[in-house]
Amino acid sequence: MNAETMMGTELRGLRRRRPEVAGAVLAGTDGLLISTDLPATDATHLAALAAASFGLGHRMAATVRQGEFHESVVHTTTGCVVTYPAGQDALLTLVAAPGADLAALREEARAVADRAGPMLAARRPPAPALHPPDPHAPLAVRTPMATLPGQRPRRDPHITWRRPPI
Repeated sequence: MNAETMMGTELRGLRRRRPEVAGAVLAGTDGLLISTDLPATDATHLAALAAASFGLGHRMAATVRQGEFHESVVHTTTGCVVTYPAGQDALLTLVAAPGADLAALREEARAVADRAGPMLAARRPPAPALHPPDPHAPLAVRTPMATLPGQRPRRDPHITWRRPPI
């Protein structure tokens, strides 16, 4: 079974256990959809918005130096949207109904996100090994444009416009 199918099963299980969850989306931190149980058009938009929200939250956490980003909550008039990081490369976003117990939901969602992170990291291709630069390699040489063959020198550096030939 591939990671997307397994995550779909995880998302459906979360919704069965927590009936206040109206939908769930698993997306990459780049905003691309991985798995969902929402309608496709809503899911792709929500995946992109979750990545933007994560970027802002991550940046805010780094700016105030209060630790790592843990979650982002957007309260609306009819519920809330909560985004949790799932490993280094993914985000779990839940759409919850009004009156949802966010503390209990956080526990279940963190468990799903903690299972999703390693599963998605395992399917990522390994990074290529970086080789240190050779200290004995020749340095790059730059040639000014004026010394290249076929370049005419300007007649007067103060004159920038010439009348076209008649």
